[in-house]
Amino acid sequence: MIAPRDELHELLATRAFRWGDFVLASGRRSDYFFDGKQVTLEGRGLFLAASLMLARCRELEVTAVAGDDGVGPLLGAIVALSGSGSEPPLRAFMIRKAEKQHGTAAKIAGPAPAAGERVALVDDVVTTGGSVFRALEVLTPTGIEVAEVLVLVDREEGAAGALAERALLLHALFRRSQFSARS
Repeated sequence: MIAPRDELHELLATRAFRWGDFVLASGRRSDYFFDGKQVTLEGRGLFLAASLMLARCRELEVTAVAGDDGVGPLLGAIVALSGSGSEPPLRAFMIRKAEKQHGTAAKIAGPAPAAGERVALVDDVVTTGGSVFRALEVLTPTGIEVAEVLVLVDREEGAAGALAERALLLHALFRRSQFSARS
């Protein structure tokens, strides 16, 4: 029987990594592109990713997870799985990339964050930390405490150092160096 972490690695290697010549959102060129949604928008992949991330959240003793709307399904899965055990269920905060022009126009969807609440900031991939810092701009005024930045894959292109400069820890389930064009 294959271990969940090994199974997730195999899914990421075969479905989420594309090798070639790509232009990233930052404008930089890369010899690969990571598309985590190829795994997290499929039942088994989402279950594995959420299970491993929930286990880390339990170690951190957080009460909530947060991330931008691009990882909404992953946040929802983590929270749903947290409700199936004997420990208190987690909550999720989803940071909207674009402010809504109707309703409450809130930048954060979900239950209101509480000052002092320990939160894991979740993303599928991190490169330089830009998306994490944009999320923090929205979350910081709420008074929450980010216990850790938790990602599926660290591209190993400076995010860990940039986060450390702001006293934030990065925990990646996997690092770019654990994958190759032949994974």
